[in-house]
Amino acid sequence: MLLQNKNAVLFAAGGSVGGAIARSLAKAGANLLLSNHHMEPVQRLADEIVADGGKAEVAQIDALNEKQVNDYVNQVVRKAGTIDISMNLIKTEDIQGIPLVDLPFEDFIRPIRRVSESYFITGTAAGRVMIKQGSGVILSLTATPGGIGYPTAGGFGPACSVIEKISLGLASELGMYGVRVVNIRSGGSPDSQPFVDALAHGGKKAVDFIKKIENDTMLKKMPVMNDIANVAVFLASDMAAGITGVTVDVTCGTTTALNYKAPGIAFVQN
Repeated sequence: MLLQNKNAVLFAAGGSVGGAIARSLAKAGANLLLSNHHMEPVQRLADEIVADGGKAEVAQIDALNEKQVNDYVNQVVRKAGTIDISMNLIKTEDIQGIPLVDLPFEDFIRPIRRVSESYFITGTAAGRVMIKQGSGVILSLTATPGGIGYPTAGGFGPACSVIEKISLGLASELGMYGVRVVNIRSGGSPDSQPFVDALAHGGKKAVDFIKKIENDTMLKKMPVMNDIANVAVFLASDMAAGITGVTVDVTCGTTTALNYKAPGIAFVQN
């Protein structure tokens, strides 16, 4: 297994994408240490992982509370010995679909403030431990607006950019200690809970919106949650030992060429 006996600390891991990542890390052999401000979602996730033969423990930790995070990280090290993988999956609580000129400032700044505080707190806490170990991988997750201008994304786009810059900054400082820091940029997964809910309640408008996202990609499809989870497993493993300080794009090509439309290509056989 790629991650046999690796200790993976996942903050705010109760969401659908976080759950997919946690399950994949566990299947690759990692010991999961799951935390959330609310216990119910991570407890359900841990129970599912254990029932499937994996290893998972839970703790009630607010990823915005610096003391709680630092105390928890130190507790994990005392008990498990190492933190080999760390990832923050906190919800941004953003408001989208409203032009910036009409968006209240508090709705704009909320996701930026949340990720600035949380990713700094969890990233530096894990980084201090990994410096002493001389090893470790810190992962983060953003989305398409982190790489391109995207209309009516509100504060979500700037929040993604903040996460990516924190990741890059940590990578530049921690690399000399053998610590890798990598961000994953997703294109939004149609099987994730927000999209499932939108399809269930949004009718044709939601279907058309998702179809537009698909058409904006080079591959004419969106990455599913397992696509993101598989990349996380790879990046956390020694197979990615030479990868750090970058954002790995899993948007099916969206951030490379938004609205990419290739003309029909005729192949002529000589």
